[in-house]
Amino acid sequence: MPALSPTMESGTIAGWSLGIGDEVIPGNPIAEIETDKATVAFEAQDEGFIAAFLAEPGSDEVAVGTPIAVVV
Repeated sequence: MPALSPTMESGTIAGWSLGIGDEVIPGNPIAEIETDKATVAFEAQDEGFIAAFLAEPGSDEVAVGTPIAVVV
């Protein structure tokens, strides 16, 4: 789970913008993440393909630093 604000400790995956096998392009949204203050689009930092999701939409209180997806 990425830290989307300086005070964020955990978040909830509101939904994935991509599916398994989809191409990940830097700057494009991967997921919508709910923080304690807002719902924010998480944008890709690197390129690759989605291999697996490790957190399902609605997964509550996923700690910052916890892997949420596998990109290869």
